[in-house]
Amino acid sequence: MTDAAMAKPVWPAMSIAQAHALLTAPGQPFEMEEVVIRGVPTRTWKNAPPTLRQVFQAGLAHGERTFLVYEGDRATFTTFGRAVVALAKEFLAQGVRKGDRVAIIMRNLPEWPVAFFAAAGVGAIVTPLNAWWTGPELEYGLTDSGAKIAVMDAERLDRLAEHLPNCPDLQRVYVARATEEITHPWITRLEDVLGQVNDWGALPEGALPDADLTPEDDATIFYTSGTTGKPKGALGTHRNIVSNIMASAISGARTFLRKGEMPPTPDPAGPQRSTLLSVPFFHATGCFAVLSPSLFAGAKLVLMRKWEPELAMQLIERERVSGAGGVPTIAWQLIEHPNRHKYDLSSLESVSYGGAPSAPELVRKIVETFPKSLPGNGWGMTETSATFTHHQGEDYENRPDSCGPAVPVCDMKIVDPDGKMLGPNEVGELWGKGPNVVKGYWNKPEATAQTFVDGWVKTGDLARIDEEGFCFIIDRAKDMLIRGGENIYCIEVENVLYDHPAVMDAALVGIPHKTLGEEPGAVVHLKPGATATEAELRAFVADRLAAFKVPVKVTFWAETLPRNANGKILKTELKKVFAEA
Repeated sequence: MTDAAMAKPVWPAMSIAQAHALLTAPGQPFEMEEVVIRGVPTRTWKNAPPTLRQVFQAGLAHGERTFLVYEGDRATFTTFGRAVVALAKEFLAQGVRKGDRVAIIMRNLPEWPVAFFAAAGVGAIVTPLNAWWTGPELEYGLTDSGAKIAVMDAERLDRLAEHLPNCPDLQRVYVARATEEITHPWITRLEDVLGQVNDWGALPEGALPDADLTPEDDATIFYTSGTTGKPKGALGTHRNIVSNIMASAISGARTFLRKGEMPPTPDPAGPQRSTLLSVPFFHATGCFAVLSPSLFAGAKLVLMRKWEPELAMQLIERERVSGAGGVPTIAWQLIEHPNRHKYDLSSLESVSYGGAPSAPELVRKIVETFPKSLPGNGWGMTETSATFTHHQGEDYENRPDSCGPAVPVCDMKIVDPDGKMLGPNEVGELWGKGPNVVKGYWNKPEATAQTFVDGWVKTGDLARIDEEGFCFIIDRAKDMLIRGGENIYCIEVENVLYDHPAVMDAALVGIPHKTLGEEPGAVVHLKPGATATEAELRAFVADRLAAFKVPVKVTFWAETLPRNANGKILKTELKKVFAEA
């Protein structure tokens, strides 16, 4: 054996449990402590910032470093801070008080995180709504949450204008980047409060207005589609959200220990970390797992209006982006783009994703294509405030079909239909517990009672956990599919199809797709004597639901759809239709 071979450390150098024990030991940055949350003893991060106010204040320490980049707009941590303080004072002047809901309805713009931290900083419950939703869907979010204030971009105002009179709790709307004159008495241009992004430095210095906040105070409502067909608002606390800051950091440290290396000490004078962000802020991943940790740690966020692979490579080269990803689609398109060799992508250190199934082949491709970059993925849901498990480096290469082990403050278990806990590698429903699990669903006590039990959330995912704690998602117990990171609950689309006068029977199933994971396909049976075309039914759905929920294909079935003895549609049979096609 050569000297080099003898010197190479044996991998893994330590178990997951040993690595976590070292990283979370007393006195370490990732130290844990037990706190009683809603009557349930729960492990938490001892050194996590208590609330989003402290996350914001930590961000101010990064001063003149660039925080937000969007097309020609750039904001430093200092100028971002001035904009947040100015908008927070405006919210207070408009009567916003602790517990009021402030909705944010816009694509990824620099104004989005300003609105988020301004509202959260004064104790409001920030309620981001999906910018891809239609007018009726957005109206539902505003009325269900009882939002008092809404901050939106001009595109969303156009979509919502006719629905605003149907939102009785809404008192004022701020609109960003409007090009037409605003005449409505309670609609204000956001620029009248903040000015243009590049002029935020001219705003007066000042501190965030005082607010009495604790880790268990309500902080956010993020909507997640449900099996009833109507989205439910997951009510998150400040502790839920800030838990991601430690969860994001500990996985990288664990990867070094598993290799037999000590995690490097952060160098404040070193190159600034930066993330190319194309996943939306209105998702838990974009907001909790990317935005808050980036502000806290002083990382730059490079925003894209929409995902375009060649533009992404230009931005990676220009801004020296160190992290990219979000969903597997993005990784695949970077890897396979014919012009990739034209750009210097050597700054990439991380290509990570979650939110959609990914092929094991993708892990190998990332390692081949970006040798300096660690592949990574993770699992989480809106109800777990994003990151619950995380997977990176050699662990991911060796278990590419796993979503990783739970972060140290979280517990997971596999449960059978009778509520019995199962052993290693047995398949059942995945349950999760930790300081990141939300309080429940906004104003939906029955749904809350069904999903949350003694601090545990029933995820609806079928999974197994191996002997070392790595989780493998097998299937979804809930009738849903995931298209490029966006959850589509089948019943919501099926209910719209049933509203069409020609449709007798309808079912939505997933069609496998290499980069998106899967796409929605519909199988319908028409009423006797009725007619409808594929284009007509797709347009009917598109008028009522967000574009990502519209079936990419509609197939017609000659008779009533096949069902089992309990009357449930046999979707496994219907999937074969698209597989054969």
